[in-house]
Amino acid sequence: MDLQLSNKVVIVTGASEGIGRAAAERFSQEGALVALAARTQNDLDNVANDIASTSGNAVIGIATDVRKEESVKALIEAVVKKWGKIDVLVNNAGTSSASRLEELTNEQVDEDFNLKVKGAIFCTRHALPYLKKSRGCICNTTTPGGKTPTAGTQPTALSRAAGISLTKTWAFEFATDGIRVNTVCVGFLRSRQHKLRWEQATKQNPELTLDQFYDQFNARIPMGRVGKAKEAGDVIVFLCSGAASYVTGTAINADGGMSPVV
Repeated sequence: MDLQLSNKVVIVTGASEGIGRAAAERFSQEGALVALAARTQNDLDNVANDIASTSGNAVIGIATDVRKEESVKALIEAVVKKWGKIDVLVNNAGTSSASRLEELTNEQVDEDFNLKVKGAIFCTRHALPYLKKSRGCICNTTTPGGKTPTAGTQPTALSRAAGISLTKTWAFEFATDGIRVNTVCVGFLRSRQHKLRWEQATKQNPELTLDQFYDQFNARIPMGRVGKAKEAGDVIVFLCSGAASYVTGTAINADGGMSPVV
């Protein structure tokens, strides 16, 4: 299937690892020109070189803190200076943070909203003039917990609910400009943050392997396994492609069936 992404200019935030990196790899394989954004330039340089060497297409990394609007503005300006346009924006920056209300701090709430909600707003605000010119598209990474939160899932469920709301709002606002806006609600995937949790767990149980750590969650997932970052990245790329040209304002679960709602 031709996804009609050749020579499209794509920005992916949170792109140095996990879902962001997986999406960037697939975009590049499909012929897109990809700009990776994250906070650490050295990590971005390594990832950009890895992806470009495999795909044969141009990839650049631009150190960006999406919590700071000036940093986001500089990212957008650098991409436009390099390639002259923006066709796709993937708002993917974010990590998981979970707490019950009685333990939840104001700092946790601020950090989560600054990174996930304000970060998406800043990126979209500054990319929007160029997305209007290209009649491009936006994909926000959120979670099924933004639709159906459970106990102890704040502030992430709260900020991801906001991300889902922004997706629908923007889909209405930008439709007349030809811009599509969707979100992928990502479930339990193999990721760096879970690997770090496994490393913590091995301090109590040195015999615990990474596969065993993930296997303990399989019973909670209807498909019986923890997902891979690529499986979410591929959905993001599809939604941003010409193959999804009539899809906007929707939230798609990539969670192995865990969510109780569609």
